[in-house]
Amino acid sequence: MTSETEPRTAFVWIWLPNATDPVVAGRLDQRDREITFTYGTSYLDLPNSIPIYLPELPLERGAHLPLAGTGLPLCISDAAPDAWGRRVINHRLSSGVSDYQELTYLLESGSDRIGALDFQTSPTEYNARTSAESTLVELTDAAALIESGESLTPQLELALLHGSSVGGARPKALLADGPRRLIAKFSSSQDTYPQVKAEFVAMELARRVGLDAAAVEYTNVAGRDVLLVERFDRAAGGTRRLMVSSLTILGLDEFPGGRYASYTDLADQIRSRFTDADETLRELFGRIVFNILCGNTDDHGKNHAAFFDGSTLTLTPAYDICPQHRSGEIAGQAMAFGLGGVRDSKLIHCIEAAGIYHLHADEAREIIDTQVAMIKSSWDEVCDVAQLSAAQREAFIGRQFLNPYIFYDI
Repeated sequence: MTSETEPRTAFVWIWLPNATDPVVAGRLDQRDREITFTYGTSYLDLPNSIPIYLPELPLERGAHLPLAGTGLPLCISDAAPDAWGRRVINHRLSSGVSDYQELTYLLESGSDRIGALDFQTSPTEYNARTSAESTLVELTDAAALIESGESLTPQLELALLHGSSVGGARPKALLADGPRRLIAKFSSSQDTYPQVKAEFVAMELARRVGLDAAAVEYTNVAGRDVLLVERFDRAAGGTRRLMVSSLTILGLDEFPGGRYASYTDLADQIRSRFTDADETLRELFGRIVFNILCGNTDDHGKNHAAFFDGSTLTLTPAYDICPQHRSGEIAGQAMAFGLGGVRDSKLIHCIEAAGIYHLHADEAREIIDTQVAMIKSSWDEVCDVAQLSAAQREAFIGRQFLNPYIFYDI
């Protein structure tokens, strides 16, 4: 496949709220370096149609242009594969082309993508790009082969393709466990420390300190660490939930706009557009505190998201809380959270910024104290589940988790 033969059109299908089958919502058209979106007349005429996202794609006739410089509507881009998915697709197509146009990635990635959108070549027939269920061992082996650049069997290619629409840069796949739908995240040959174990510990501790976090499990398959994350964008009966990233909510693309994303701007959006604004602001503040406590400085705009029901937004459970390797003390969060654009990873700045999140300083201190106490009391138990060695625990605590720097000036 070359740029001359790549698709110039794709059709967007959507699962409406409480629906088990998708309907066609509209069409994407490649126009030079921009991709426009146009709602279908049949969709606009549906009594229960909803906008894919507001204010970006209101239910209006005519072509919707992407924001200047983005190339693709942001809410559509949220459903596109990220680095790992593109790597899987590049490997499968094996055409010598290392980078395809956006419509190719949308149409070549698996249909069981995060959220409630999918992309098809037809406006009338929906054909899901899925594969036979594969075991966790098979998926682990396939991810390792992709990383090493080796070829896969057709069955393993399809198994990984099924998960190519999941975001992020690390090896991962989708699988089912009875009624549960899971994301499997694998350790990488490039890991310089036990990153999968660190993410499990952080995610499990996040739940224990009282945050709304996705349910996780840790296992080891064929000598590789695996984190199983329960999906929260799927409901009973095969229904799906629309989702948008905080970057889309803030009207920013990933590159270079992502560098300007901030918790303070997200808090502004929560106050005006989210359900249960005060409770959501408290939850967001708790996540900021926990990211600092566990050393997750990779809390960028793609790692926060909201459900969209056609008019309002609701914060999703927390995900991708992954402590980053840290050899010293000084650190900063990916998104500014404090007064005057502060992103320095110190808890004192959280207390100073409490008002932004509709909290008093004493409430902020109580949240911090509660989280610290729960991390300390649950540490050994959670580390046992993650099968962390004594040396690994010692390397984590006081470095990634509860680094002394975060307590300075408090």
